[in-house]
Amino acid sequence: MTGTLVLAGTPIGDVADAPPRLAAELAAAGVIAAEDTRRLRRLTQALGVHTTGRVVSYFEGNESARTPELVEALLGGARVLLVTDAGMPSVSDPGYRLVAAAVERGIKVTAVPGPSAVLTALAVSGLPVDRFCFEGFLPRKAGERLARLREVAGERRTLVWFEAPHRLDDTLAAMAEVLGADRRAAVCRELTKTYEEVRRGPLKELAAWAAEGVRGEITIVVEGAAEPGPQELDAAELVRRVRVREEAGERRKEAIAAVAAEAGLPKREVFDAVVAAKNAVQQDPTGPIGR
Repeated sequence: MTGTLVLAGTPIGDVADAPPRLAAELAAAGVIAAEDTRRLRRLTQALGVHTTGRVVSYFEGNESARTPELVEALLGGARVLLVTDAGMPSVSDPGYRLVAAAVERGIKVTAVPGPSAVLTALAVSGLPVDRFCFEGFLPRKAGERLARLREVAGERRTLVWFEAPHRLDDTLAAMAEVLGADRRAAVCRELTKTYEEVRRGPLKELAAWAAEGVRGEITIVVEGAAEPGPQELDAAELVRRVRVREEAGERRKEAIAAVAAEAGLPKREVFDAVVAAKNAVQQDPTGPIGR
């Protein structure tokens, strides 16, 4: 018989949030794959758990090489427990490759549900929670970051990101530029920890606050784009939306069709606005569309 892969959620801050089953699974596992074995040791000590299984590291740098070894252990009947530094494995953490490989080989995969920074931040943000989209980490390079933000500029679901504290000010400034300076957001810092802080406000205000320097684990929640009626969009806004989509890689024809659908307008109206802007730029090179 094959073994079972268990994905175990670990506390994102307060160790008292550890799910009751976590201690039992740590004690019973034949193999424990941990993102950081030192953090695992601290966790087991805090929970008063004595582990008897083999402990191996499983992090971004060795995930590809270690996965086949763990699959072999599972095929041999082992119960393999996967834990990351905080939260649920495979959610912006190691785990996806192992889960995919286990599923492909017909190995049972289950989970010990636990804390999640994504859901915790969303719940306390004060922003709509009925529909949301988790985007992980934004690219580190400024150009790539702006391009990614342009891709989701029209997304109407609430957006959730992780971010490193030393990049927070640049990221919030980029969000204010692309998504809108007045778009509501919440920056959740050190969730469930001693110095937990949730800052809420327009992106421009949060960017100014972050410029002073912020520490800790960061989760950003941003409200989705408004759903405007046709009367709210003038020609300049239609042209701007087409430009944003073009810069994200769409062809102009596709961008025009998408913007028309978003605005509830005939494609011809958006097309005419773009043509007018293009003609205007021949006289004014600083116009919004010059190609």
